[in-house]
Amino acid sequence: MMKSLFLSLLLVSVLFMNSFSEVHGRRWKGEGTTQNLESIVVGRCYDYIRIVNPAVGEKNCSEIWEAFKNAFINKDPCNILPKDYELFINLSLHPIPPNKSLFWENNHLLVNSFAGRGRRYMSLGDTLIGFFGDLLNWCGQANGSGLDYESCPTTEECENNAVESFWRMASITYAQHSSGVIHVLLNGSAVGGAYPDPGFFADYEIPNLQKDKISQIVIWVVDDIEGPDRDSCGTHTVKILEDRLKTLGYDVTCADNYKSVMFLLCVDFPDDSKCTLSS
Repeated sequence: MMKSLFLSLLLVSVLFMNSFSEVHGRRWKGEGTTQNLESIVVGRCYDYIRIVNPAVGEKNCSEIWEAFKNAFINKDPCNILPKDYELFINLSLHPIPPNKSLFWENNHLLVNSFAGRGRRYMSLGDTLIGFFGDLLNWCGQANGSGLDYESCPTTEECENNAVESFWRMASITYAQHSSGVIHVLLNGSAVGGAYPDPGFFADYEIPNLQKDKISQIVIWVVDDIEGPDRDSCGTHTVKILEDRLKTLGYDVTCADNYKSVMFLLCVDFPDDSKCTLSS
């Protein structure tokens, strides 16, 4: 009798603690909303239109923030769809110069450096849409108008979360507005291959490229300076990518360890044998 009572009390305690944790603690496995999110993104918006790329013209940064926030606030954090960001996208959209688009996989920070904030190339992160959300995290709550600063769902917990759907919509839009010579920077040292499939480039960008606006696709496969050479042009996953693009009718070229990118990597590894300049 005492044992049965003890087990019942234990079960009630566990259920109570789980419920308490969801209300007052981390409900999800992912990081919560970035602190001061509104101040950061509105500031980024003004930084972009005034300093980074004033050629885009005037944008209403407060209106853009409201459209962004309303895409996911007061909604189930696991039921945010790419189309929920349509108003935000329309308010933020601007032209991407021909021959400047730079797609990528598994080398986010390298691409940011190489693109040079739009001076050399204009990656997704160099558009206002990407600049707005780069490296940030956010989500709302199903029954409240506030942001969840404690935790947000990961893609493993639910695919239709606020951040995942944002980048899907951003990737689709970026691909649709790219033209001329398209550049793709892949990591030849990445575990699993340089061209992940599924992946953002495979699933959301390639299907939304506008073939009649594209003259050529140039692929660069660059190994980490201290990393292994797992993938190269004409082999493994890169060959799968090349074959896919050629089947779609694109003119495709590929180069391993593109020199301009290698020079940038060598800034951090000047004494590595790969960075030795011939005399």
